[in-house]
Amino acid sequence: MQGNQQGQLIYVVSDSIGETAELVVRAGASQFDRFLFDVQKYPYIEDKESIDEIIASAKESKAMIVFTLVIPELNAYITQQAALHGIPAIDVMGPLMHTLQGMLKEPPTGKPGLVRRLDEEYFRKVDAIEFAVKYDDGRDPRGLLRADVVLIGVSRTSKTPLSMYLANKRLKVANVPLVPEVEPPEELFQLPPERCVGLTINPEQLNGIRTERLKALGLTAQANYANLDRIAEELAYSKRIIDRLGCKVIDVSNKAVEETANIILEMIRKNNLRNERK
Repeated sequence: MQGNQQGQLIYVVSDSIGETAELVVRAGASQFDRFLFDVQKYPYIEDKESIDEIIASAKESKAMIVFTLVIPELNAYITQQAALHGIPAIDVMGPLMHTLQGMLKEPPTGKPGLVRRLDEEYFRKVDAIEFAVKYDDGRDPRGLLRADVVLIGVSRTSKTPLSMYLANKRLKVANVPLVPEVEPPEELFQLPPERCVGLTINPEQLNGIRTERLKALGLTAQANYANLDRIAEELAYSKRIIDRLGCKVIDVSNKAVEETANIILEMIRKNNLRNERK
């Protein structure tokens, strides 16, 4: 680069981590490619004393300040001090929040870090969805011990739809099908009972669901999969495993996925409250 080889010093000041202001600064600086820029971040600024130190340093170094301070008192203070000492200062969030306040007729919360919290919530949801896909249908039993909740039950008891619904609530969910001919993974029996949920269903309703499933696949409805005796055998085996685990049981007969999910969410909430009291 040619031009100002010492670089223009820019202080990024924030009451959170400063990502927003830094992104704006770097976007603006990219339009002046003949110049060097030295961006220094001052995150988590929460008092006037810290602002005083930054102002003194900026004055000595001939730096400009770009800030995102959503706490009104600190925002006003850095604006006042920068003007007092002749330091160029840009309030990145202020004009936008002022305009929004005028449009919405409601003041901003004044809480720092909310954008990052929203980002964290989004990535937690993505992680949970990826987890549900990876550990669906007992594919890898190692995931059971990492799950927030494990769903068990015979085929067609809504284990996968429930897993995905709960994943959208940011819960890491694994599920394990219970089949008489297949011994459940040993990791299942290492789980605390409160982290496991058994799903059961009325035999006749399960027969109807499986029959429709076979038709959709172009198979005969007389297949063993939809046979009532076979279904009774599977449900009896499932009950033995659930009793052995001592976990909560939910009858999903005539229940929407959302209804069953809400029961599980409430169960988890109560377990968390119980653990917090201990």
